[in-house]
Amino acid sequence: MRSTEKLRNLLENEVIPDLEVAIDELFAKIDKTKNASKEDKDDLEEMRDMRTECYAIVEEIKRDELDEEEAEALLGELLEMKTQEQ
Repeated sequence: MRSTEKLRNLLENEVIPDLEVAIDELFAKIDKTKNASKEDKDDLEEMRDMRTECYAIVEEIKRDELDEEEAEALLGELLEMKTQEQ
């Protein structure tokens, strides 16, 4: 399997859904307290930016605009981040 395919699968099946859950949980927290701290706002903005970037990468892969070397580097970064989270 090519690096671009692995990257696309990781983004679509794990990273983006995880971001969606985290965004939803943060919205629920903000809704429950009826107030958003600066930290919550910053976290929300960061997660939204990450989600947007992930969708952009998926689109680049679909249009065959992402080369294997770049995909391999991104894949390595994402896998490292996932390992650190656990």
